[in-house]
Amino acid sequence: MLRHATSTAAAVALMFFWIFAVSDGTETGRLVERFAWRQLDFAYPDAQSRQNALRTGDFIPENNLPVGIEVWGDKLFVTVPRWRQGIPATLNYIPLSTASPDSPQLIPYPDWETNREGNCNGLTTVYRIKADACDRLWVLDVGTVGYDNTTENVCPYSINVYDLHTNRRLRRYQLRPDDTNSDTFIANIAVDIGASCDDTFMYASDELGYGLVIYSWEQNTSWRVTHPFFLPDPLRGDFNIAGMNFQWWSEGVFGMALTPPQEDGFRVLLFHPLASHREFAVSTRVLRDRSLVDSNFHYFQNLGERGPNGHVTAQYMGDDGILFFNLIDQNAIGCWDGRKHYRPHNMAVVDKDDEALVFPSDVKVDRSGNLWVMSDRMPVFLLAELDYSDVNFRIFSGPVSTAIAGTPCDPSVGDFSSPPLESRFQEGGVARYTQDPYQRQPFGTFDQPLPSYGKWTLPLSSSRYPYVAPSPRVQHPRFGAPTAVGHFTL
Repeated sequence: MLRHATSTAAAVALMFFWIFAVSDGTETGRLVERFAWRQLDFAYPDAQSRQNALRTGDFIPENNLPVGIEVWGDKLFVTVPRWRQGIPATLNYIPLSTASPDSPQLIPYPDWETNREGNCNGLTTVYRIKADACDRLWVLDVGTVGYDNTTENVCPYSINVYDLHTNRRLRRYQLRPDDTNSDTFIANIAVDIGASCDDTFMYASDELGYGLVIYSWEQNTSWRVTHPFFLPDPLRGDFNIAGMNFQWWSEGVFGMALTPPQEDGFRVLLFHPLASHREFAVSTRVLRDRSLVDSNFHYFQNLGERGPNGHVTAQYMGDDGILFFNLIDQNAIGCWDGRKHYRPHNMAVVDKDDEALVFPSDVKVDRSGNLWVMSDRMPVFLLAELDYSDVNFRIFSGPVSTAIAGTPCDPSVGDFSSPPLESRFQEGGVARYTQDPYQRQPFGTFDQPLPSYGKWTLPLSSSRYPYVAPSPRVQHPRFGAPTAVGHFTL
């Protein structure tokens, strides 16, 4: 029986409501617009400096597009890639307590010189950034100017980490030649803190080179991981956004998010290619272990599909285990409670707007439990032309509790596809279960280490939702010999 439902009929009715919501969505108005721009502007030291930049072409307002955000304290960070000429600064911030909601000027971070084009010891092009729990800002500079066939790598890829209290750079690390290839394009990072601030890893998704670059703060070194799940789905390369049809069929691994630590102390990295509707996962125990670079195939798992119009570029999971993601085809923000099966009926649209949320480019949650979203009409900027008499860029926010209230993402709402289960990543990457009321038996055997977890789909109908169980637990060559067999989910 489903929990938190007065009757089976009521539960089924609610389930189908949210299936519809994820597929098509309706405006909920749970997010509030905080800032809006027709064109971006920057906080030059004085009016003369701004005029000189306009005259020389160092600042061309219509060429500036915001793509990434992050929130720390009173700072709302905004990134602007150098896709075209006239980008004064790629990493910037807005002071939340004093900024005007109407076209606030961006302040270069940490200063103007760091953001000067051509300064390879500074920042050339930054996409998405992460402020960690140790009050460090992680910034991956891709070192490029231009877009698509005009792209030039004028500076090397580098990881830059700043102390947010002093605004001073703590470290700059240049990626090794083996970390990238001729097709590399990295726009997303995730930061994984373990037992201490020194026990930190950064994961960077190589969208066009189809790999994951891993950096260890403590070891101050990096390595590259590849897997077939990083490749695009050839059936999901067609996009329809803002009335335009285009193909991004070559876009591989892109959006990432980290779960809270599991019982073994390790997080799980959730990820997906951009040209895909599927979500995949792997324990960070595997990614942190450099010895598994060439033998990691069976540790990666397929969670399931988001459903139609399920392309996602950015996603974020907080300590509460709620995943937020941008549904770029739908001009919407979606959510999923990580304690439930990854299925459309366990997801919801928390906000949708066919004008204000056209291409929601980034999603974050701050330490106060507020959801932040930026929309920027990116496909129109890249493939057509923005109307600068209209508002083009917006930043929204709202409490997470308000966003998920009454939806399947609310932990108080039951999982419509299964009885309650406990999901854990145990020692050796093997999960355990709390109950299996259907008494189904696993099948098959492995003669190699088990994946970090398996998948279990309780069928609503046997033809649509086939049951898949993990193999019996076998001895893991590095983590010991587990003994029980279980059914489990994420």
